Amino acid sequence: QRNWIGRSTGAHIDFPFGDRTIRVFTTRPDTVFGATYMVLAPEHELVDGAVPAAWPEGTKPAWTGGHANPAEAVAAYRAFAAKETEAERTAEHRQKTGVFIGAYATNPVNGQRIPVFIADYVLAGYGTGAIMAVPGQDERDWEFAEVFDLPIIRTVAPPADFDGKAYTGEGPAVNSCAPNGFSLDGLGIADAKKAIIGWLEEQGYGTGATTYRLRDWLFSRQRYWGEPFPIVYDETGLPVALPDSMLPVELPEVDDFSPKTFDPDDANSDPETPLSRAREWVEVELDLGDGPRRYTRETNTMPQWAGSCWYELRYLDPTNDQAFVDPENEKYWMGPQWPGDCGGVDLYVGGVEHAVLHLLYARFWHKVLYDLGHLSSFEPFRRLFNQGYVTAYAYTDERGTYVPAEEVVESDSGYTWNGRPVTRHAGKMGKSLKNVVTPDEMCAQYGADTFRVYEMSMGPLEVSRPWETRAVVGAQRFLQRVWRMVVDEQTGATRVVDEPADEQTRRLLHRTIEGVRA
Repeated sequence: QRNWIGRSTGAHIDFPFGDRTIRVFTTRPDTVFGATYMVLAPEHELVDGAVPAAWPEGTKPAWTGGHANPAEAVAAYRAFAAKETEAERTAEHRQKTGVFIGAYATNPVNGQRIPVFIADYVLAGYGTGAIMAVPGQDERDWEFAEVFDLPIIRTVAPPADFDGKAYTGEGPAVNSCAPNGFSLDGLGIADAKKAIIGWLEEQGYGTGATTYRLRDWLFSRQRYWGEPFPIVYDETGLPVALPDSMLPVELPEVDDFSPKTFDPDDANSDPETPLSRAREWVEVELDLGDGPRRYTRETNTMPQWAGSCWYELRYLDPTNDQAFVDPENEKYWMGPQWPGDCGGVDLYVGGVEHAVLHLLYARFWHKVLYDLGHLSSFEPFRRLFNQGYVTAYAYTDERGTYVPAEEVVESDSGYTWNGRPVTRHAGKMGKSLKNVVTPDEMCAQYGADTFRVYEMSMGPLEVSRPWETRAVVGAQRFLQRVWRMVVDEQTGATRVVDEPADEQTRRLLHRTIEGVRA
């Protein structure tokens, strides 16, 4: 969650760029003296207005991408980058690509003119969509600088025995002196950061800043199912919150739960949500303190998070119609029990994917309620346990196409499908992988008890293991043996008796228990 929230402390720095500025966010403002070029995301809004008609004098051939002018180079590179996924663009150890846009910015601390590139490893949606490139202290920038023959200036002195490329460790500042005499040379990283931020603020080139990777949470859905928003709009379109006396807002009864889609034969038509069909519910007359007036209800609904983010609290007091939970009930069930205890639910069992989904959102809601004084527990959950996954083998043919897993034949020589060799891969279950096994299928073929026993025998709860239908037969045979021990197959009579076991039987029982535990 810490990485997902992505709190970064550093500075915004404004680089003069013609009659505009390129703003970057950096966690290492102390290295700004080593910024020898800049990189914008290909989609950055400043690119279009900055591209000149021709390459500036002295442009290196490696910077042009083989194009006759900057406009062609930028257009071609944008088309190239648009075909890549975000993961592909930011993958480590891939060849760095990019093109010079034909324009220069100015490094504000030393007045040096530095070229501006676009490159796919900078994303428009992260930070400001622009970076100051300091190859001496950043591995990706170093790789880019080597490809495009750009200057490399170290601003942090590495140890004497350092023989690598970009140095990202601790050390005193070097090569960090401005023409006006301002200098960071000799300062450690923390002191250098403080000094440069003060200078940037004083000179009007930047300010200290804290940023987060988090983005706005889209908290609306265009479907019928979901809690209605307690919001109405007046005749001018201004949103108005409904008073507590009008809560909760309940969904209207409708016959059609589907949304209204765009009509291709009507250019003026707009898609509408399912609630938009309930016109008597949508168009209402309410008195919100200034007399009866006409209002229009919000027709989006809340997502499932509106309930799941706090259901553990409602379970404590489900019939309370005056509050979401009585404070005394919450304190009894979830309040801190010993010094230093954060409180909350004793145990949360869930997959690792919940860390940045339900756990993140539920913690957010819980901490807001705690800050407002409604809860005694600081955290919603005391302990988290991540269960393993039931994975499955998938198989691909020579074309890389997935084939039905249940039709694959295993032999000493490998795996075949329709007589052709296939390759086995371990991973998740999925329809696209053609390896889904449903509980209904297993219960119908082997019985529910066999299905349960096989699942329990797959290993510890926290371990992931691939599903193997062939191995289910072993669980079935075990249960058949247990059945034959209890029931006579010939007569159907019960073999067991209610009398106490003799000493020999008890010894055998305890040896069996010991063996199972081992």
